Amino acid sequence: MKKMPLARVQYAQTATKWIATLALAGLSVGSAWADSKGPMVPTLPKYQAECAACHIAYPAGMLPAPSWKRIMGSLDKHYGTDASLDEASVREISQWLQVNAGTTKRVREEPPQDRITTSAWFVRKHDEVDPAIWKQAAVKSAANCIACHTRADKGSFSEREITFPKGLDARFRRNWSD
Repeated sequence: MKKMPLARVQYAQTATKWIATLALAGLSVGSAWADSKGPMVPTLPKYQAECAACHIAYPAGMLPAPSWKRIMGSLDKHYGTDASLDEASVREISQWLQVNAGTTKRVREEPPQDRITTSAWFVRKHDEVDPAIWKQAAVKSAANCIACHTRADKGSFSEREITFPKGLDARFRRNWSD
């Protein structure tokens, strides 16, 4: 077997390291796609485990960094619930949210009370939804994305994947376009 010249070996090792680095970087910024048309998948396992225990783990790109900072700084009063975490978890999740927060013009505006559902882009995207729908037992609230967006837990909010929620009052079907 022939030995490869040292320069080629070093080049191959360097290329392999760059490929690995780029692959890892791609995984860590998965939710940054929230600013674009791609999927908005939360990729930090701790974030997914902690937040999805009560609601979907909203993609980090749905809110700007200052909103996430306030949310993570007040977990003891998390929208009426104590969602406190240990310091290490708060630090890890907070850092990830800051790196992956929304940055485009659409998302960088801080919504009232740091609620995704009160952001200008959310209101604009849902302006055709009758406000009474949010109060129906099948939906519960505007924050319950998965009621209509069947793949919201996977970070996909495509209009092609919207369905009429089971149990939603039939009077709302006339305005439904699926």
